Amino acid sequence: MSKRLSDKTLAALPSSVAVPRYDRAAVTPGIVHLGVGAFHRAHQAVYVDDCLAAGEREWGIVGASLQSASTHDALGPQDGLYTLATRGGDRETLRVVGSIGSVLVAPRSPSGLLDVLGDPRTRIVTLTITEKAYLRNAAGGLDTGHAAIVADIATPENPRTAHGYLVEALARRRAAGIAPFTVLSCDNLPANGATLHRLLGEFAALRDPELAKHVAEISCPSSMVDRIVPATTDADRARISLELGVEDAWPVLTEPFSQWVIEDDFSSGRPGWEAFGVEMVRDVGPFEDMKLRLLNGAHSAIAYLGLLSGHETVAKSFGDPAIRSFVKGQWAEAAPTLPTASGLDPKRYVEALTTRFDNTALAHRTAQIANDGSQKLPQRIVATALDRMNAGAGADHLMMTVAAWMRACELRVSGLAAQHFTDPLDDALVRIAKRNLPAAEAVGAVFDLAGFAGASKWRPALEALAADNLAMLRADGVAAALSQLDTGGQSA
Repeated sequence: MSKRLSDKTLAALPSSVAVPRYDRAAVTPGIVHLGVGAFHRAHQAVYVDDCLAAGEREWGIVGASLQSASTHDALGPQDGLYTLATRGGDRETLRVVGSIGSVLVAPRSPSGLLDVLGDPRTRIVTLTITEKAYLRNAAGGLDTGHAAIVADIATPENPRTAHGYLVEALARRRAAGIAPFTVLSCDNLPANGATLHRLLGEFAALRDPELAKHVAEISCPSSMVDRIVPATTDADRARISLELGVEDAWPVLTEPFSQWVIEDDFSSGRPGWEAFGVEMVRDVGPFEDMKLRLLNGAHSAIAYLGLLSGHETVAKSFGDPAIRSFVKGQWAEAAPTLPTASGLDPKRYVEALTTRFDNTALAHRTAQIANDGSQKLPQRIVATALDRMNAGAGADHLMMTVAAWMRACELRVSGLAAQHFTDPLDDALVRIAKRNLPAAEAVGAVFDLAGFAGASKWRPALEALAADNLAMLRADGVAAALSQLDTGGQSA
């Protein structure tokens, strides 16, 4: 297929494909997004596209990749256009999204990204850089010894990290008399805005106390994002390109469900997102907790138990009766930890999750979800377990998920393909696995390594639960271990 999706080929697309109904040439950039991957293109960029179509033409997006050039190389020849394929049941609808005007590759031109961040038209910077790119130490503060942080402090004009780019851009804007932009985190972190604000302040303080005071005054609202976005396959590209009649090098797939909850704290204006379903609120916390503990926590359980059971997708894993029953048990443990006076409806949310996890049209790979467990499990699972223990309740299912992660990590040494998933602590996790420690010792070593439960008084109890579950998984496999969990008199 010789022709590519682009501004020039939009008019030739089939009438069944939705396309931008606004003049893209009249759009000016107002948002810079760091981490322009599949999730951003299936979520935030779609909401911005809705706003542009409604006439808010000052909120075009400049995307920036902090590492890989793959998105730039795919979308560059397409004028930033790409197809959003929404799949539910046996239906798929296609929509071309036009909100991304250009994509930069930061390592190729750090100065180019700094120039865009310093542009007075840039009023919001959004991020989906994943948990590990926040570069936190075990205590949750900035990892000041990280090589990239050290380099960014030494050569601020040539940054490598999000911290370096944001703080240097804020410093330049301050020197030029330009108001600071709002920084909006869209990553799966508790209180992500407050967390980012604190880390940027700690980074700025390493450079200059006065700069740190300036950074302390910028707006960093928290947000909660929710939409399942599986990795795009070559078969997806071929199918979508055939339907378009032109080649799309990197479409994105997603589900019909989409949610975005944002703390309404913007210093220099924002798009009218609420007109398109975004919830603008004073406190994102309860929504974050519900998503992390019910959706993300269940996703981790489905991913690791699914990998151990040979299930490649969420739908296949959740369709396994033993895993499905287990997830319901984990939900029953997690739901009571949510705030009761926040207007949340956990029962309705779980019902929606059940439908979403059963969506066989969306091949959401368990291996994709399994990445970076040491960074994800503290918020998704361990914090919930600690709240359960503080309430005098059990956390057996929650600690089974931790044990399943450990067992999956162990089996990558022998039996489970090493490339199934990765973790920032892989080297140390492999060393622990190769020691073939008894379950209790292995759990203790991993808790020490990952900082699970910290100095909590409940850490020994959680380690004991995880060790019992790990021993069952090692001895009997997933099905038997889950059966023992259900029949062993443990809490639900």
